[in-house]
Amino acid sequence: MEVILKKNVDKLGYKDEVVTVKNGFGRNFLIPQGYASLATESAKKAHAEIMRQKSHKESQIKEAAEAIAAKLDGLTVKVAAKIGESGKVFGSVNTVGLLAALSAAGLDLDRKSVTIVNEPIKELGTYEAIANLHKEVKQSFNFEVVGE
Repeated sequence: MEVILKKNVDKLGYKDEVVTVKNGFGRNFLIPQGYASLATESAKKAHAEIMRQKSHKESQIKEAAEAIAAKLDGLTVKVAAKIGESGKVFGSVNTVGLLAALSAAGLDLDRKSVTIVNEPIKELGTYEAIANLHKEVKQSFNFEVVGE
């Protein structure tokens, strides 16, 4: 079954892509939840026309994502965390703390677009994260967990 995605779906595709899924997944989950619509011939033609008109805007969005990726390249952000006497972090460092440190550095990113590579982080040190800025632009960057 072919469907046109209305929203980004993890491990399936991005908004406005035409993807092939199993019949039950499309009929029972994607279409009722509003994540996709059925890709009939007329819907594909209308979708192609809309995509042709959106291509200029898409190029501008991609350029902005590449500019943010250039800022992230080589950037090391320091994330402050409360630590105990043994040097272990109370709780763990997650994307919320990382995004707070990024916003302090002047970069505002969406919470869902940033993924920490080796979660959970419970010790001090340097770690890696990946920012999914656009469907064609992904940038990895380092961050350091330091004590408060």
